[in-house]
Amino acid sequence: MAEAYPWQAALWQRLAGRAQHAHAYLLHGPAGIGKRALAERLMASLLCRNPNGVDACGTCKACHLLAAGTHPDNFVLEPEEQDKAIKVDQVRELVGFVVQTAQLGGRKVVLVEPAESMNLNAANALLKSLEEPSGDTVLLLVCHQPSRLLPTVKSRCVQQACPLPTEAQSLAWLAGALPDSSAEMRSELLSLAAGSPLNAARLHGQAVLEQRALVVEGVKRLLKQQAAPSQLAESWNALPLLLLFDWFCDWSQLLLRYQLTRDEQALGLADMRKVLQYLADKTAQAKVLALQEWVLAQRQKILGKANLNRVLLLEALLVQWASLPGPG
Repeated sequence: MAEAYPWQAALWQRLAGRAQHAHAYLLHGPAGIGKRALAERLMASLLCRNPNGVDACGTCKACHLLAAGTHPDNFVLEPEEQDKAIKVDQVRELVGFVVQTAQLGGRKVVLVEPAESMNLNAANALLKSLEEPSGDTVLLLVCHQPSRLLPTVKSRCVQQACPLPTEAQSLAWLAGALPDSSAEMRSELLSLAAGSPLNAARLHGQAVLEQRALVVEGVKRLLKQQAAPSQLAESWNALPLLLLFDWFCDWSQLLLRYQLTRDEQALGLADMRKVLQYLADKTAQAKVLALQEWVLAQRQKILGKANLNRVLLLEALLVQWASLPGPG
């Protein structure tokens, strides 16, 4: 059964307690707050033959089939490859499923995630099913970036913003999810995950704190001229490129913010505060702006899966960072 997160309790009561369900829901909010788990919990409840109050019973034939991934009246639509688009042929298969009669005589439930990954043709192919699904069909669309969805898709769904956990809720959940971690470590992970507890747990599994310590130490050696850009670029070969650019994006933004506000509390995590303060005091603002613009542009190329020479890109980044202190 999908995990029930405490910050979703009030929304779950409202959703599961409905006498009549909409034919399409758009569950939206930032990544890493449990939207998929909420959709799966609702899907199980909608397909269950004996829901106990609000949740699926877990013991009926429908629940067993769903748990085994063989429920005939359940359809999950995702990109065929991670970070790729949902294609029109996949949506046509979904449309074929929607027009069929439910094999177990109850509801049919469709889960689409992430909905914004449908390309234009795929999104248009879904419109008729969203407008008038046949039989008792419920479509659950999970979306991290609703601004990327067609207005015609959004307007055909009941739009439901999913609640964000408070910092206290996130830290309490992380304490249970990562029992061997320290309070300081959980706080750092949550900060690196931009407040998302699920992403914080995932980052912990990827040893991100160790990776960050390696990068921070490398940046300090670079600025003290104890390491060359080319040497560092080679030594960071195993680190995810997007993660590195996320951090350098964040640092350039914090640099600029500190130059404008002189607020020492707004310098991010403690590991880079002194470095950023030093750079902000020694660097012309125009130089920081130019660096930030360049880093953002490269990050967009990485997100767009551009064919980049990794070592040369990192070397170019580090050359610019090494030349920050000094005349503009």
